[in-house]
Amino acid sequence: MASKTIAESFKTNISELSTTRTDWTEQYATDLITRIDNAIETHLGIDAKKDLRNATATLASIQVPAKRDVSYFKTQIDEDFKKETSKHDEILKTLGFAKHLRGVQKGNQESLIQLLYQFKTNMSETLRQEIIAKGLSTTLIDNIIGYADTFKQANVTQETFKGSTKEITQEVTDVFNAIYDEIIGICKKASNYYQYEPLKKEQFTFAKALSNLGAAAKVAGKETATA
Repeated sequence: MASKTIAESFKTNISELSTTRTDWTEQYATDLITRIDNAIETHLGIDAKKDLRNATATLASIQVPAKRDVSYFKTQIDEDFKKETSKHDEILKTLGFAKHLRGVQKGNQESLIQLLYQFKTNMSETLRQEIIAKGLSTTLIDNIIGYADTFKQANVTQETFKGSTKEITQEVTDVFNAIYDEIIGICKKASNYYQYEPLKKEQFTFAKALSNLGAAAKVAGKETATA
């Protein structure tokens, strides 16, 4: 990175530059390079969203079977109680389908959580027996109840990583901004000091350092392509 290049030029010329400022010492120049190296090693290349992607994938893997089983349950209730309209409507209302199913069908995670929890809370033994008496599997009911806690925990985990991703990204930004500000300060002073020595002045021109890095990358790319 350009800051590292300038920091190295700074250290190369520190014996001369140290005479212009009391805080520009050999130790400071060495520490500056070390801090930049540590920042690159610690922060550059961090995949801040890896955990978030994993949490999202986990949530998706739970969401698909949960939505499938919820939909299949409703289809069977619709068929099994089609001649008992009031009982049919009561079951769907009691178990959360009347209020939350539309949101679930639109992919709303919160709606799915609410439906699953209402299903779990209101599935009394009496209601269970009424439903399975029609032929619906008790395993399907148990599966839907089991999704409630699992899905909610997965959703909480995803939201947690959303927040931590923002924190990591901001931390990385703050670290490199601090280094950039420090390097720019050095550039302003050193380039002025070397204003009558063009070659040395270039070493402390940030735009020039960036340009040189870009040119070096292009050359390396061409060499790789022709190798």
